[in-house]
Amino acid sequence: NLHEVKSPMVGTFYRRPAVDAAPYVEVGDVVKKGQVLCIVEAMKLMNEIESDISGTVARIMVDNGRPVEYGQLLFLINPD
Repeated sequence: NLHEVKSPMVGTFYRRPAVDAAPYVEVGDVVKKGQVLCIVEAMKLMNEIESDISGTVARIMVDNGRPVEYGQLLFLINPD
């Protein structure tokens, strides 16, 4: 019953807005629809990826700084 959040583009996955900043979300965090979950950098543009559902982050599927493909699973969210 987990909701999948997938990458809308090819790029590099970042869990935090800056090297010294806290991650946007951790496993177990409650998120609201529209909340930023991560950044995918594509062609030097930082694209914020928002949750399209409210719920609890169940799993983060990609390690920070790793390349991602279009449609690749990024997060699993347990819906409210």
